[in-house]
Amino acid sequence: MANVETKARRGEATADFFPLLGVDHIEFYVGNAKQAALFYERGFGFLNVAHSGLETGARQVASYVMEQGNIRLVFSSAYAPDHAIARLAHVHGDGVGVIALAVPDAERAYREATRRGAEAAIEPVVEEDEHGVLRHSAVHGYGDTL
Repeated sequence: MANVETKARRGEATADFFPLLGVDHIEFYVGNAKQAALFYERGFGFLNVAHSGLETGARQVASYVMEQGNIRLVFSSAYAPDHAIARLAHVHGDGVGVIALAVPDAERAYREATRRGAEAAIEPVVEEDEHGVLRHSAVHGYGDTL
């Protein structure tokens, strides 16, 4: 264990320009989302808490939301080979496509990140349905990960 002196420990901390509340979820782009969800359910005890696919009217992507404690994983696969998710899974194999960070204000986080040099991916969006409101945006991380 190292004793690291930081600005915060010296009382020199400045206001956090990009406050993080935690990791909301990690989304994996996979060849077979249903199979991946079953593997995590049976192998690691995750619970399937949500699903989107042909049965729910989604025509492009099937997704399974799996939870265990504070961990939320999403497994997504595309129905068409020319979809971005299918192309990424084909090129890289199954892997992380999105690391979703929870922030107090998605638009402010996006603007601050892009102002500081992050490459824009998804402009701020507001989606609303009978279950609530979702505000999200995205920047490119490393490689093809958002």
